[in-house]
Amino acid sequence: MAEQQVATRKQPGRYAYDGLDRVIHEKARLSIVSSLAGHADGLLFNELKEVCALTDGNLSRHISILQDAALVEVWKRLRNNRSQTLVRLTAQGRQRFLEYLEQLEQVIADANKAGAADFESGRLNARPTL
Repeated sequence: MAEQQVATRKQPGRYAYDGLDRVIHEKARLSIVSSLAGHADGLLFNELKEVCALTDGNLSRHISILQDAALVEVWKRLRNNRSQTLVRLTAQGRQRFLEYLEQLEQVIADANKAGAADFESGRLNARPTL
């Protein structure tokens, strides 16, 4: 009996959603990764800053975190005597983002299922009993 309880405790809860990668899940980084997922060749720093509505410093910090996690790669080049920074998802970053999306889809499916069950049972607007 005790072994069964230990085994049960080690399993994640049904709604734990361990696949929601904390590095990606933060709002600004989710914005960055989502933007890059739609641009296989990457985006320039200023383009990324604009589409994600981030400041230079904030974007730099989040890119650094994503780069440390091997989710993005960064190239710097000089063009017309101006430095440009290109940011692109790595293959690993694209894979982890797809896995993250699968987990997020499960969250949505679970929420929809629970909402439908509440609606069908009439509990949708019912006052909870304490």
